[in-house]
Amino acid sequence: MRVVQAYRFALDPTARQGAVLASHCGAVRVAFNWGLARVRANLAQREAERSYGIPEDRLTPALSWSMYGLRKRWNQVKDEVAPWWAGNSKEAYACGLARLADALANWRDSKSGKRKGPTMGFPRFKTKRRAARSVRFTTGTIGLDGPSHVVLPVLGRIKTHEPVGTLARLLAEGARIASATVRWQEGRWHVSFTVHTERAVAVPARPDAVIGVDLGVKTLAVFSDGRPPVLNPRHLNNAMRKLRRLSRAVARKHGPDRRTGQRPSQRWLRANAARNRAEYRVAALRRDGIHQLTTGLARTYGTIVVEDLHVAGMVRNRRLARAVSDAGFGEIRRQLAYKTGWHGGRLVVASRWFPSSKTCSSCQAVKTKLPLRVRTYVCEGCGLSMDRDENAARNLASLVERTVAGSGPETINGRGADLKTPPGGAGGRETSTPHRAPATRIRRGPSPAPGESLRILETQ
Repeated sequence: MRVVQAYRFALDPTARQGAVLASHCGAVRVAFNWGLARVRANLAQREAERSYGIPEDRLTPALSWSMYGLRKRWNQVKDEVAPWWAGNSKEAYACGLARLADALANWRDSKSGKRKGPTMGFPRFKTKRRAARSVRFTTGTIGLDGPSHVVLPVLGRIKTHEPVGTLARLLAEGARIASATVRWQEGRWHVSFTVHTERAVAVPARPDAVIGVDLGVKTLAVFSDGRPPVLNPRHLNNAMRKLRRLSRAVARKHGPDRRTGQRPSQRWLRANAARNRAEYRVAALRRDGIHQLTTGLARTYGTIVVEDLHVAGMVRNRRLARAVSDAGFGEIRRQLAYKTGWHGGRLVVASRWFPSSKTCSSCQAVKTKLPLRVRTYVCEGCGLSMDRDENAARNLASLVERTVAGSGPETINGRGADLKTPPGGAGGRETSTPHRAPATRIRRGPSPAPGESLRILETQ
């Protein structure tokens, strides 16, 4: 199969190369702010002209928000706006204008309702201190040089902190690098290559096996097939004592102050770097654990069933926000989504409203309430007693067994009859018949045998 993968490597640039990388990131910010200033000035001018009563056809022409329109205008004025532009690659300015075009398109689509998700605000100017430092290269000399060096436009040959043999073997087999993104992250420079490559169609070790995975805070993952659960490592909670100590050390130093223009002291910079390294280590440990969990599941099982958790709503609870964020529920689902496709399996996402914890995995009886403090599920109907998370995982796995092709999960009641309303049997309003539904009456008769159609309503 043809896939797009990203390979990230840490860099060990020289002092001069680090300065050039920082200059490229600054060029991205300059181009973005220049384009945004032009757009805002154009919008303000047109709005002022409308307030004067000028008709629409005589207003100042609207500025193109496309990347190509902005780049064409930038090439016309770059000698005046940035006389030093030749010191950086042209890709740096193109990157800033492309990001501005994407931000404007997201705002416009969000305002018109075409874009799903949270409402996007109008783009704001990027500051040197707050903006993320990154630059993307799509043209020019992009590749590898030896087992521990990369080549980038204008920057030339840069040493990597780790070997690049994995990517080199893919390139030798015919893979192609589409772009390279350099970013200051986790206290050092990283380069990420976007690669178009071919992956062999894989088959899981157990292609017919179905496993339900119930995610939680106390136990990160509980499985339906009886395998040992994965405990939550709580990386952030374990590092909180060290982070508090480092944060106090930072607070005692002379840091930056935007109001007075005070620059940070060298001791503050060193203390802040130490705190950042501790935070980056927590993120790296969490990322490594999630990768091991999701890769093992995708390589073993043919079908994996998880819940559609409302993570954004869960983190609004101030008592659970830190624990939920540390667990990484959303990242687990994201990785399972593409890794199951790579390894020949499939991912089934249960509905957010599916009562996996309240349903008995033996008799399918559903409890009305089940507080979080109750950790053992006890069924009053069949007497089942087991851990609530394991019970939820079994219910998730049973969704695949009770699914009819093309019709979603079956809804069978205790007598074996279908709970779905027969077509026209309830006298409801049909899509092509706008008249009032006829009156109905209930036939008082014996219950039908299992397997027979349930027709207890008839039209007078």
